[in-house]
Amino acid sequence: MEPSLARVDYLQVGVTAQKTMRLLPASGKKATQKVVVGDQDGVVTCFGIKKGEAVPVFKTLPGRKISRLELGGALNTPQEKIFVAIGSEVRGFTKRGKQFLSFETNLTESIKAMYISGADLFLCASYIYNHYCDCKDQHYFLSGDKINDVLCLPVDKVKCITPVLACQDRLLRVLQGSDLLYEVELPGPPTVLALSNGNGGDSGEEIVYGTSDGKLGLTQITGTKAIPRWEIGNEKKRGGILCIDSFDILGDGVKELLVGRDDGMIEIYNFESADDPVLRYDYALSESIASIQGGCVGKDGYDEILAATYSGWLTGLTTEPVHREGGSGEELKLSQEMQSKISSLRNELEQLQIKVLQERDKYQQSSQSSTAVSSVPAFSVNDKFTLNKDDASYSLILEVQTAIDNVLVQSDVPLDLLDVDKNSAVVSFSSCDSEPNHNFLLATYRCQANTTRLELKVRSIEGQYGTLQAYVTPRIQPKTCQVHQYQIKPLSLHQRTHSIDQDRPMNTLMLKGQFSFAEIHSWVVFCLPEVPEKTPAGECITFYFQNTFLGTQLESTYRKGEGYFKSDNISTISILKDVLSKEATKRKINLNISYDVNEESVRHTLQLIHPKLEYQQLLAKKVHLIDTLRELQVHEGNVDFLLPKYRSILEEADQLLEEYKRQPSHLNRLYGMITDLFIDKFKFKGTNVKTKVSLLLEMLDGCDQDSLIAFFDAA
Repeated sequence: MEPSLARVDYLQVGVTAQKTMRLLPASGKKATQKVVVGDQDGVVTCFGIKKGEAVPVFKTLPGRKISRLELGGALNTPQEKIFVAIGSEVRGFTKRGKQFLSFETNLTESIKAMYISGADLFLCASYIYNHYCDCKDQHYFLSGDKINDVLCLPVDKVKCITPVLACQDRLLRVLQGSDLLYEVELPGPPTVLALSNGNGGDSGEEIVYGTSDGKLGLTQITGTKAIPRWEIGNEKKRGGILCIDSFDILGDGVKELLVGRDDGMIEIYNFESADDPVLRYDYALSESIASIQGGCVGKDGYDEILAATYSGWLTGLTTEPVHREGGSGEELKLSQEMQSKISSLRNELEQLQIKVLQERDKYQQSSQSSTAVSSVPAFSVNDKFTLNKDDASYSLILEVQTAIDNVLVQSDVPLDLLDVDKNSAVVSFSSCDSEPNHNFLLATYRCQANTTRLELKVRSIEGQYGTLQAYVTPRIQPKTCQVHQYQIKPLSLHQRTHSIDQDRPMNTLMLKGQFSFAEIHSWVVFCLPEVPEKTPAGECITFYFQNTFLGTQLESTYRKGEGYFKSDNISTISILKDVLSKEATKRKINLNISYDVNEESVRHTLQLIHPKLEYQQLLAKKVHLIDTLRELQVHEGNVDFLLPKYRSILEEADQLLEEYKRQPSHLNRLYGMITDLFIDKFKFKGTNVKTKVSLLLEMLDGCDQDSLIAFFDAA
């Protein structure tokens, strides 16, 4: 049975970061719980709900932004002490709001993740993990990539301190003291960790993780290895997971999994069988869910899910019925409650309108005075630029704390803007001067009223690199704009992977020269996405990549003075050779470049491209036939006389048009890749075959795989 939940908006605080809202333990069974939330204005707000109204318990003064909020206390007692991370400092408050702790850590960066277990405090900056016990430094670990979250297995069950780090390079790092115990490979970059069932399950070893590409999974962290239990893909193409909680919202005695995503989806998964969880309920809000908790907030005896959104709204999905069944007395009582609430809201609205008019007059007077100083209103933008493995496109998500008026997108490299189903903005394109100004894309998205989140999709061309800029203008006065820049890298469609198939025919590029480990690492960062900016520890490093468009591979191994790059796609090697040479020349470093080309790799790459080429050519032909077939259908009245293949085109016309619209330049991209492969194959032999490109393009239309391979061999 699907739960019947009603939405209630309680309160709005400032912009909130991930995992900054918690529910304090209830004083009795089914009693209402207090809510505590920290925002980016540095304010910790604690409140309860009485008669549908938020009643404050305490509120701290503004300061630096709060990056995490956790509850703590002695083990096996109610966790009701409030800890917040502000910069590199941790502060502690009682449930009444009295500050009892101000701990300035030895971290040089701001705290990004925090976990508390009894007297143990686990903190993470971008790459650094620190463990403190009673505010005394215990252990330290330097991670190979950015740390997104941290937790520790319950000490009362596992009997030892076992911290787990969620790292951007698709790994969980399990620690013992200051040492790495082992690594766990995940299907995507983990963004959030939670103990299964809130306590790690029966063994205390079970961890639920959520990834930035929307996958959810459970793994058991034993003393020697990880045992994967279940994994749920992101079939519905929803947003990345930001928060997870366990709570029995269905009232069946088994805790459900509550999940909050960055596209505003709230999901409830329950365990109908002992195996994988099943999605039982979802609800869409208009902005990302920064924190999620299950508990009793609005009224005694009625459980609910409480979510904190990016712009600071605290929204509940409650089991309390909206329309109560009962006699006229109860209806009268309800209407009186409603009337008093409406009356208080009207009074509040009137006071706000008066205040706005006063402030507007004040601003007008100050702006017209001789000593006037223009003030630019500050606003917060939450942005994310990620590569999607499924369709080899980049998603740019822009979220603003207030309504967006328009977003101007500009790029100095060729990019395709793709359709996004969830996007309701109106897009208009402007003509560009690509030659003198290197301006290849200029598009404006005009947003509808109250749009606070905009998602765009772009597809890049490997080998062409530069910058994508987004100019974000919100609906605030005076008009102001923020510019956000995103790097399009030379091998932009490559994604990090844990391993590659070593049996494929590989081409090798070898570099030698007077360069440091940090210098060659900075060149790799410049060329490839998902490489940590910090130079890795040790003397040598290997990264593996997969091309999301073609499925070709790249292995990158380098150290001080030498680098080796292997790929089954000769075009990848060609791009690396050109870009790395250019970067070395900029720094006046002489490179000794050698390469080993495997002729078989070209045939192998063509075999990967050709099925995609055939599919896209067939799709294009079908789409071109649709209008003609529809005219025939109108003219003849029925289509029974048509061959079955033409009837199926008419039946699937809408899906075919939708697919073609989603990827308009797909075929041209494939033609471009085959052309580049042809040029690159002969470039390494010292032969210029650009004059034969027109012949290649002529034969591509409808040619089979063997003919294409024969053309490459004969040229």
